[in-house]
Amino acid sequence: MERIRVGRLGGGHPRTRPDHLGGDKAYSSLRNRRYLRRRQIKHTIPEPRNQRANRRRRGSRGGRPAGFDKTIYKRQERS
Repeated sequence: MERIRVGRLGGGHPRTRPDHLGGDKAYSSLRNRRYLRRRQIKHTIPEPRNQRANRRRRGSRGGRPAGFDKTIYKRQERS
């Protein structure tokens, strides 16, 4: 992620932080999500079925469900 460089139209330093990032279930780890939150990058990454089940099984200690918007994810798939 640190190597991402998005050039600006009017000149200046290239951007190093995208507005939004889409990923598949393979990138759903807590470490990846924490990294994106720390860099303030919005993300749409589905949570695998086994991770959802483990979180539900733990009850209130399982934490909040990961936010996921199907419409944004489907739009990302077409591109």
